[in-house]
Amino acid sequence: MSDVTKLVAEQRTQFGKGAARKIRRDHKIPAVMYGHGTEPVHITLPGHESMLALKHTNALLTLVIDGKEHLALAKDVQRDPIKPVIEHVDLVVVRRGEKVTVEVAVHVEGEAAPETVVTTVMGTVELEVEATNIPENVVHSVEGAEVGTQVLASDLTLPAGASLVTDPEALVVNVTQQVTAEELEAELEEAEAEAGIEREESEDEAAEGESSDAEGDADEKADEA
Repeated sequence: MSDVTKLVAEQRTQFGKGAARKIRRDHKIPAVMYGHGTEPVHITLPGHESMLALKHTNALLTLVIDGKEHLALAKDVQRDPIKPVIEHVDLVVVRRGEKVTVEVAVHVEGEAAPETVVTTVMGTVELEVEATNIPENVVHSVEGAEVGTQVLASDLTLPAGASLVTDPEALVVNVTQQVTAEELEAELEEAEAEAGIEREESEDEAAEGESSDAEGDADEKADEA
């Protein structure tokens, strides 16, 4: 469930890419806080403490701004695609007891029946939960599940107080028959044939062909002799 981290933030008046780059150079994070009909508040978060707090999705924060505390939910965390840096954070003001809609990861555990493949079709589901009681994930066991087992969103066991927002008929987990290497190769050859693709002969196949030709030539010579 959600742990609330307290961070001391600073309100800022400078905006734009240049101001954001300067904030990040100072090892801080630009952010905006909005919600409950209030005007957006542009703030600066402490870099290291915020990085730790935002390691998990749906992080709940208590932000101290000019001595006043605000409870906020991290809604959108923009990260640098290469460097371990948070570029910007969108925060939504929430109140204790208030319900919010969040995406929660689906965690599949257990071993399905032999010769099966378990595919997680939907990695997250949307839930409506109390802002101060957001689950880290929804766990579903596939222990012993047979071929043909399909887990719908409605089949998931939700934490107490949570309600499903995702379509109940949405497919979350699918258990199918394991495909053998021979079957996979046959399917690939069939697909290539339908697409008009001619497969190049491998070195081993070429060597086998040359060996067969050589054997054929030897047989012909023996017959002539």
